[in-house]
Amino acid sequence: MRTDKLPAPKTVDEYLDRVPEPARGTLVKMRKWILAAAPKDSTEGFSYGMPTVYHNGAVVCYAAFKEHCSLFPMGNAAIAEFSEELKPYRTSKGTIQFAMDKPLPAALVKKIVKARVLANDARKPRRK
Repeated sequence: MRTDKLPAPKTVDEYLDRVPEPARGTLVKMRKWILAAAPKDSTEGFSYGMPTVYHNGAVVCYAAFKEHCSLFPMGNAAIAEFSEELKPYRTSKGTIQFAMDKPLPAALVKKIVKARVLANDARKPRRK
């Protein structure tokens, strides 16, 4: 939740420090679950100004907005794969929206992350 008056955050912790409650607590939980499900050599950074976890490319992004939080599984494949479990949530191409004070279930977040890691690992390696 960046404002034009603040410079872009340099770290994910700095980003999260700027997010007001209750969204901050929700995203902190989500980050913990994402990192627990991602391979140990995964890294964190930013994509489109949002905290992003990387492993052979972007795995997922997450962010807080004015009236909701979102998880971005970098495409629609994971949303389609877990469509039954995602029925209680608003989804569109590439995003899963959920209440600021109620994160997605931990088990679902971990399944999405693991599916995204497998998809990234199956792709041809990117050129450096």
